[in-house]
Amino acid sequence: MTGDLAREWLEADGLGGFASGTVPGVRTRRYHALLLTARRPPTDRFVLVNGFDAWVETPAGRFAISSQAYAPGVVSPDGAARLEAFSLDPWPTWTFELEDGTRLTQELFVARGSSAAALSWRAVRPVGAGPASLEVRPFLSGRDSHALHHENPAFRFDAEPEAGGFVHFRPYAEVPAIAFRSSGVYTHAPDWYRNFLYAMEAARGLDATEDLGSPGTFRFALGDAEGDGEAVLLMAAEGHDGALAGDSAADALATLRRGERRRRKGLGSRLERSADAYLVRRGAGRTIVAGYPWFTDWGRDTFIAMRGLCLATGRLAEAGQILVEWSGAVSEGMLPNFFPDFGAAPEFNAVDASLWFCVAVHEYLAACAAAGKSVARADRVKLQDAFGAIVAGYARGTRFGIRADADGLLAAGAPGVQLTWMDAKVGDWVVTPRIGKPVEVQALWINALRIAAGFTEEFSGHLRMATESFASRFWNAEAGCLHDVVDVDHVAGTVDSRFRPNQIFAVGGLPFALVDPEGERARRIVDAVEARLLTPLGLRTLSPDDPDYRPRYAGGVRDRDGAYHQGTAWPWLAGAFVDAWVRVRGNTDEARDEARARFLAPLIAHLDRAGLSHVSEVADGDPPHTPGGCPFQAWSVGETLRIDRVILAPAAPGEPRSTGAKRTRETR
Repeated sequence: MTGDLAREWLEADGLGGFASGTVPGVRTRRYHALLLTARRPPTDRFVLVNGFDAWVETPAGRFAISSQAYAPGVVSPDGAARLEAFSLDPWPTWTFELEDGTRLTQELFVARGSSAAALSWRAVRPVGAGPASLEVRPFLSGRDSHALHHENPAFRFDAEPEAGGFVHFRPYAEVPAIAFRSSGVYTHAPDWYRNFLYAMEAARGLDATEDLGSPGTFRFALGDAEGDGEAVLLMAAEGHDGALAGDSAADALATLRRGERRRRKGLGSRLERSADAYLVRRGAGRTIVAGYPWFTDWGRDTFIAMRGLCLATGRLAEAGQILVEWSGAVSEGMLPNFFPDFGAAPEFNAVDASLWFCVAVHEYLAACAAAGKSVARADRVKLQDAFGAIVAGYARGTRFGIRADADGLLAAGAPGVQLTWMDAKVGDWVVTPRIGKPVEVQALWINALRIAAGFTEEFSGHLRMATESFASRFWNAEAGCLHDVVDVDHVAGTVDSRFRPNQIFAVGGLPFALVDPEGERARRIVDAVEARLLTPLGLRTLSPDDPDYRPRYAGGVRDRDGAYHQGTAWPWLAGAFVDAWVRVRGNTDEARDEARARFLAPLIAHLDRAGLSHVSEVADGDPPHTPGGCPFQAWSVGETLRIDRVILAPAAPGEPRSTGAKRTRETR
């Protein structure tokens, strides 16, 4: 069972809430839950129903089909030992085999667009085995999703039964109530279950135990013959009770099941179904959750991820909604890095988020034109106004020292602030401050200027100077690669030549290459990155020969954040690398086939390893490259899709061999 505990499933509701857990059913994270709701989509998340215990009673005995981990290291009951099979198609499904020959199938899914989850069980029993029943005891908390819950006198066990199989609970007055609807019988039997132990929290150096309240049990008859009935337990957060409507719990389940089967079938491939989990509502618009289980929507992640999640999959309507929603958040030429929970003011500590927005807008409009889809005039104006405000704001200067310098390049950075994607910070310690002129920021800035040049001459001077300065200032002739930062700490002429992956964006991953892919320099950059940084799960963030290289992403917060960008590998960087790799090889069919086998295949294999059908946030820099961070990461999934659908896709007859090749030719 130990290996299977690392394999996690996710059911997202499209609002920022979700259900998730491990294959054996043992909860190892504080975020593992049956009903986790976003009160203000996609933020203000609360865990309402954490989990459950369940037993099957037959004439042969009482058999558990659930397991919990308790401190100091006890697993009870022993239900995981009876797990025979697990499948994700079309949603998480467990098959248990009991000692008396009974086979029990358990299904769980979350209804899209509602904070509601559906559980069901169906038994197949030996002929003449006699009647059987199922008892389910849910565990409740009603806590902030990032917190832990402990026994306290304020917790309310009160149950409010209603006709039609409904039972309502409200553990705390200020937390959304919970509606259950079942095909069984509820018995009130309140009790505390203490000292649940979450192994992944302990491994991350965090508090790892909690207590949960259980108000009672639901009992269901399973019958005494094959196919005799189905046990149904539905649950919904306050305000979403309508998802449980129907003449009975069984009818409500049938309606939800039909709708979800039809919706999921229409999504297409396995990766496309996974991509759908990240597209969520924000206000009247849409956004992208950066990762489950703990991230909300982050600007940088949103605009990087949508290129694969939406544009590569043809979901142009959603892409437009996301960009229009974010376009209204421009402030002083910047877009927020993220929106905190509970209505706190957005944070603008990102130099690159706004520039990634510009790239996403450019590619969205191009995709719409290629598909013959019109963009509403009002939406186009909003996007262009936001684009213009960003470029103008950066050119004249904005927060945190972000400004176009005299050489046309973009300077950025202030002490104590992390502005690039390498953004780890522990207390006052910014692990990789990169103050000055980071290489990938220049690639993004020059791309934004080049796009702007298509509709205005206003920034032509900045574009010319920045392009010339980049060519003369970033090439490290001695090492045959690019510097990571120039004018370090805003000191003219200084360089940081640590070997990092950010230089790859000068060759691939963006609409316009800054280093000619047909030239010697580009090939040397790509070959060096491949030799020193490539892993099966993306690029390392620092070369292993650097004295500060950290081979493992593990330990407490300080240890993990200290390794986050000091050697840890990131799958999302594979997109830019593969794009650059095939570009410098002429975008030939042979190069694409080799890249698919060497670089895409390991990412696809990873879909069965950690967050099932998803791609993890990070992995160890050293073998065996154990995955870590969020097991379900939007830009990791998005870039995997973009590699598959865009970078390595065969071109139509008469067309250039790749969109990357076409874009490169257009820049020369």
